[in-house]
Amino acid sequence: MACDTGKVRQEHLEAALPPGADPRRYARVLARLHEAEVTGAVPAAPPRPVIGASWQRMRRLGLDPDHGAESPPLPVEQLEARRRASGLAETLPILRGGLISVAEEAAHIMVVVDGDGHVLWRDGSTAVRRRADGLGFTEGVSWDENHVGTNAIGTALVARRPVQVYSAEHYVRTHHAWTCAAAPLRDPRDGRLLGVVDLSGPADTVHATTLALVDAVARLAESQLRHAHLAELARLRATAVPVLSKVAGKALVTDEHGWVAAVSGLSPPDRVALPGSCHAGELWLPVLGTCHLEPVPGGWLVRLAGDDAGPSVPTRVTLDVRAPRAWQLTVSGASGTWSYPLSPRHAEMLYVLARHRDGRSAAELALDLFGDPARTVTVRAEMSRLRRQLGAILARRPYRFADDIEVVLERPDAPEQVLPHSTAPAIRAEGG
Repeated sequence: MACDTGKVRQEHLEAALPPGADPRRYARVLARLHEAEVTGAVPAAPPRPVIGASWQRMRRLGLDPDHGAESPPLPVEQLEARRRASGLAETLPILRGGLISVAEEAAHIMVVVDGDGHVLWRDGSTAVRRRADGLGFTEGVSWDENHVGTNAIGTALVARRPVQVYSAEHYVRTHHAWTCAAAPLRDPRDGRLLGVVDLSGPADTVHATTLALVDAVARLAESQLRHAHLAELARLRATAVPVLSKVAGKALVTDEHGWVAAVSGLSPPDRVALPGSCHAGELWLPVLGTCHLEPVPGGWLVRLAGDDAGPSVPTRVTLDVRAPRAWQLTVSGASGTWSYPLSPRHAEMLYVLARHRDGRSAAELALDLFGDPARTVTVRAEMSRLRRQLGAILARRPYRFADDIEVVLERPDAPEQVLPHSTAPAIRAEGG
């Protein structure tokens, strides 16, 4: 398992500059590759996979390789609203503490964007900030791929992994004088992509260790968010215990994201799969069955229905992967409908299962997801997490959606737009 994780980590921290390569000479090689890409000529060698996949997206989008697309900055009030809603403000001390001194010494700027790619904060070298102003790389603009093409920020948002982009790996020519390294920032409570932190500077300042530094600082910021969440859960637990002492029967108290603070009368799960939009009343929850929800300060009181309440199981699930960066599973049954947001990996796994209603073995799923049938340990671990969250919705031996559930798959019209971040062979094969 450790070996598998290390392999994934190494792949995810692939530097843009090959070891020992001369930056200027390599920039010229990249320029020839880029020219072949935008003119339709046959390149002498393919670009790195993460860059090649992004260039293909830009080609399908029809993005102008000379100018990109216009991205006017947000009005000040909208920028401030995005800053408040981003969940990233409390990470700024760690991000600045870990990266600003490096940025200033190495002629870089540190940039933090939200999950939609809008630049929220920008710090670092004054001279580089002035150069960025000339490029339109300012607070409030959208720096996603649809506007500025292949770049570390926008490409990291799609690929969901740390990305370094150097010189002519940028799709838009005006960015060829830059190098950038970005890492995603995720909410530890639900895995939601909050945004990206990035170091950008002139191309001649490229360094192979920059990506590892940015990723390490991003992980420290996520750790701070995790500790803050645990503190919130401890505060909720202090108020939940008195509430549960007055409840007859099985019950638990969760925070707004389904993390369990306290339980009464049952084995304590770590988390309950609550609907994306919760409301008071009766509904069916995976693993727990029919429940009654009541709001409490900071979360929900979940009462389990008695044994005589009768079964209330889901009859239909809808897997929606139409959006490029947010996917959800909607469950419908006699007790209503709820939606559950999915991580990139779980979206991939459920998509494969939705396409194979007869099920997949662990080895088949490993081949589908990783191109390696030997990676069954990773598959079994992820499927175990999914089944703990979704309960009777999923069956095993082989892994599949339960036989008595209708499965609806909603996906983009263009196959190549299905989970564009994914490198899973089974998914990319559908896009050609």
